[in-house]
Amino acid sequence: MSAPRIAMGPVAASFAVRAVEEGGGSLVPLDEGPDGLVWLDPSDVDGLAAALQAAPDVRWVQMPFAGVERAVAAGLVDARRLWTCAKGSYAEPVAEHALMLALAGLRSIRRRVTARSWGTAEGTSLFDRDVTILGGGGIARALLALLAPFRVRATVVRRHADHVPGAARTVGLADLVEVLPGATVVFVALALTPLTTGVVDAAALAAMDRGAWLVNVARGAHVDTGALVGALRAGTIGGAALDVTDPEPLPDGHPLWDLPNCIVTPHTADTVEMIRPLLAERIRSNVERFGAGAPLLGTVDPDAGY
Repeated sequence: MSAPRIAMGPVAASFAVRAVEEGGGSLVPLDEGPDGLVWLDPSDVDGLAAALQAAPDVRWVQMPFAGVERAVAAGLVDARRLWTCAKGSYAEPVAEHALMLALAGLRSIRRRVTARSWGTAEGTSLFDRDVTILGGGGIARALLALLAPFRVRATVVRRHADHVPGAARTVGLADLVEVLPGATVVFVALALTPLTTGVVDAAALAAMDRGAWLVNVARGAHVDTGALVGALRAGTIGGAALDVTDPEPLPDGHPLWDLPNCIVTPHTADTVEMIRPLLAERIRSNVERFGAGAPLLGTVDPDAGY
């Protein structure tokens, strides 16, 4: 086909414009019949809906993040158009952050960085331990690669129990509670859907070992916050290291801030500086593929919601 005609919204960004052009596309306004739409603000679903209404012949929409739950909840994601997102693009920095949080928890870094006396020796090594990873996508796969030198035995929990390279075993979500006992770290790295909302509930937390750490780099709503606060206060799990929370941002004065066995980072597993070149490459590659009629990267399953 000829050079893809791509619209961009809600506001065009220079890095994304360059990516479209480097992919062989041309940037056009919504009222000039674009073939595709690159949407850069996942929170502006009203703007996205208006853009699609203004350009009804758009055949492909590129979203900027891996999560598309807001667009799905708004009823915009359906089979009428091809939808792609950034899933897999930011996997490495997010997996890196997840590993950092796990090691910080196991090595009592929160307590040590604020200590003003020598204290007592404590800490748990990750080498040769069992871990459980909720999710089998790009983040989970990047995390498995980072964990390989630690010789962990990793169990992956995902929607379908298809094998994930690097995992010792893979099970379905229905078996989650059965594979939590014995895990030194439980990583949450899966898409947020109605099926996975609140998946780490009181029963899941009760199944974890007393010394185990929960690490969440996915979405805050995966975890029942009230149940987590209760488990941390009671010491029924070792701790939690959270890059995402529910609610988010985590309000000042929330119990999670003050619990000594909880680490919170402000959704910084992938900062703007980290993701901009990665998103640019996803846009460039998909524009090029779209123009060539080739399969696109990061396709969204409208039925699954991610």
